[in-house]
Amino acid sequence: MTTVMVVDDESHIRELVKLYLEDEGMQVVEKANGEEAWAYCQSYPVDLVVLDVMMPRMDGWELCRRLRESGDKPILMMTAKGEPFDRIKGFQLGTDDYLVKPFEPMELVLRVKALLKRYLISISELVMLGGITLDKTSYLVRYKDGRSESIPLKEFELLLMLASHPGILFTRNRLIEQIWGYEYDGDERTVDTHVKRLRDRFEAYENEFRIVTLRGLGYRLEVYRD
Repeated sequence: MTTVMVVDDESHIRELVKLYLEDEGMQVVEKANGEEAWAYCQSYPVDLVVLDVMMPRMDGWELCRRLRESGDKPILMMTAKGEPFDRIKGFQLGTDDYLVKPFEPMELVLRVKALLKRYLISISELVMLGGITLDKTSYLVRYKDGRSESIPLKEFELLLMLASHPGILFTRNRLIEQIWGYEYDGDERTVDTHVKRLRDRFEAYENEFRIVTLRGLGYRLEVYRD
């Protein structure tokens, strides 16, 4: 899975970018400043970095310089500074693209996709889950024997969300926000009902993957490999 690190000291900006990129099947790592981001990159692989310029403890200029000196991963700067001098400085330090705040989230998504394509980093349209494959383009569940079937949309989206981030805990509120939307006025039992349906539907595959309940917290999907 493609991993994008979003570095910004404004939590609402990080959450907005994360929401849109996760909808495209990417895994998002959030960091609040350049120092945290640089430390993370020393230990874990990241495919692309989206970074703000004005941050405490290490600003985006310095982070961009270090990232470029350490490798060739794509970098997208986003900043409130829109003056030509600032853009020139960003490109001189090694950024690949530059987006001025406030920005349209879908424009950021398209710029990220273009950078990944330029660097030949693929965003898979398929999520493998044991003996089944989730096809994000057709919303079909495909099986090893060649069969495919359509399942209710919310069930598919719920399974896709969990399967795209195996081992990660999702609270009921977060699942409702990302799948049913912020305007949804139902209750959390909707998530429980859909999880039960998915468990029943894929009971034959429970030795390959399972949706686990963390009481009082939420759900996570666990994949079992031989």
